[in-house]
Amino acid sequence: MIILIQRSWKNCDFLSQSFNLLWSSSSYSSLSSNPRYTPLRCLRKDDNDILSTISEAINNSETQALDSSLRRILPSLRAHHVINLINFNPHSLSPSSLFSFFSWLASRPPFRHTIQSYCTMAHFLCIHRMLPEALSLMKFIVSWKGKDSASLLFASVLQTRGTHQSNIVFDVLIHAYMDSGFVADAIQCFRLGRTNSLQVPLRSCGDLLDKTMKLKSAESAWAFYLEILDSGYPPRAYNFNILMHRFCKEGNIRSAQLVFDEMGKRRLRPTVVSFNTLINGYCKSGNLSEGFRLKSVMENEKICPDVFTFSSLINGLCKQCRLDEANNLFDEMFKRGLVPNYVTFTTLIDGQCKDGKVDLAIKNFQLMLAKGIKPDLVTYNALINGLCRVGDLKEARKLLDEMRANELKPDKITFTTLIDGFCKDGDLGLALEIKQRMIEEGIKLDDVAFSVLISGLCKDGRVHEAEKMLREMINSGFKPDDATFTMVIDGFCKKGDTKMGFKLLKEMQRDGHVPGVVTYNVLMNGLCKQGQMKNAKMLLDAMLNVGVVPDDITFNILLDGHCKHGSSEEIELFRGEKGLITDYASYTALLNEAREVSKDRTKR
Repeated sequence: MIILIQRSWKNCDFLSQSFNLLWSSSSYSSLSSNPRYTPLRCLRKDDNDILSTISEAINNSETQALDSSLRRILPSLRAHHVINLINFNPHSLSPSSLFSFFSWLASRPPFRHTIQSYCTMAHFLCIHRMLPEALSLMKFIVSWKGKDSASLLFASVLQTRGTHQSNIVFDVLIHAYMDSGFVADAIQCFRLGRTNSLQVPLRSCGDLLDKTMKLKSAESAWAFYLEILDSGYPPRAYNFNILMHRFCKEGNIRSAQLVFDEMGKRRLRPTVVSFNTLINGYCKSGNLSEGFRLKSVMENEKICPDVFTFSSLINGLCKQCRLDEANNLFDEMFKRGLVPNYVTFTTLIDGQCKDGKVDLAIKNFQLMLAKGIKPDLVTYNALINGLCRVGDLKEARKLLDEMRANELKPDKITFTTLIDGFCKDGDLGLALEIKQRMIEEGIKLDDVAFSVLISGLCKDGRVHEAEKMLREMINSGFKPDDATFTMVIDGFCKKGDTKMGFKLLKEMQRDGHVPGVVTYNVLMNGLCKQGQMKNAKMLLDAMLNVGVVPDDITFNILLDGHCKHGSSEEIELFRGEKGLITDYASYTALLNEAREVSKDRTKR
């Protein structure tokens, strides 16, 4: 325990620094008038003798010699003797000597301290301003009794107020629970203190609020904050802002608004951070009208919107593709003398690129550079994405080189965007070159990059390379989705290799996929193009057996097959019905009609 105490002294500056304030507070004056206070009983003669013996031994000996001096009385020494020694201290021992003896005694069996003796010593330490030692002692008791022990320990501290008594010990108990990670117990001590008309120090309220906001949900933290405000804790805009931010982060904008409204009820003026936090929350939730309303309230209350205010609103407008309004707000910033930061520029550039207004995005990018604002990786990725969307791959590659010149390392998004752009442009060579550069720079391809490359290879007819890329994707730990498998199956079927298509279908099923109608239609189309109408019929039955419902495309693929590979009578019949058959019953009826026509022709 002595080691535990020594280690904790260094962590108790906050108690020492606030002690003078706490000491002078009326809430820490003598409690002898408290009806809960029980006066000490008078000492018996034998108890008095024991206390005198102990006191003399402590005065006349070093700690190392105490064992021999007290050997005679140690077997009969009990915790109540120690409690009396602390409370009466007949020989006026120094606080440090008494505490050293208390610590030494804890390691001398068969003697055992009790909760009451520990709490009595905690009172003694607090009254003598030995707060680090008191905190260490309390942390030891908390670790001994563990979680959910607040009621027990609080009652013990309350009952052991003797000659030496100080309410600061309750503050120490709260911090001991906080330091031990038992925040619920610390809150319980706070509430017990209020029930017993003890004023909890403001420092404890603030520290406990910080812990609560880190460990609890925003709702719990908000409820506790209201509780300490009602107990006299002064309201601070900082705490309200933190809680609003927590609620907005959790997507609970309604509660964030309640926190904002409570500031006015507590006669606290919202700051620009208060407004910005709520505006940002409304913009992220898509309620831009409320965001702009708050901007107007700010201005009416003579609180100037800043860069963050405008950035939040511009971001919200861009997400809703309201680019003209975003541009107007951007211009308003300049008129007010506000210089947009890189977040504002990047937000607008990204929105313009996604809306296809790449020329305007490039213009704002150049303005950004002219203002001396350094673009980051997100800015470059937004521009590269915009250029790839409009097919300007040459400029996109220039930006890639510019990034490197500015010592910005391209990331997975940069490379994947370029790969997608080159694949859509039909330049598989450059797409594969970018893939190789990714690998050389130690950036692993993700499922998006693999899927894009597979799609590009399939469209270019390089189905065997696509299948190889599919294997590489699986070996890299990614699970291709139905669409990726279907692209490769379609590629093989178009090449006439339906056997490989069915092999991939079985692989899909083994991997837990449930192929849908699109996958079956791809295979059906491959079979019908090769005139394998019998196998196509078997595939249709297989679809129905596994619960995949054919669609109009399925039936029209089959009709097209019959037209191309059936008899002349069937061709005329099926050709007239193409595009009109939408279900299995109609298709079956048409087949039966074709068979009847064929039989009649044969009889004639």
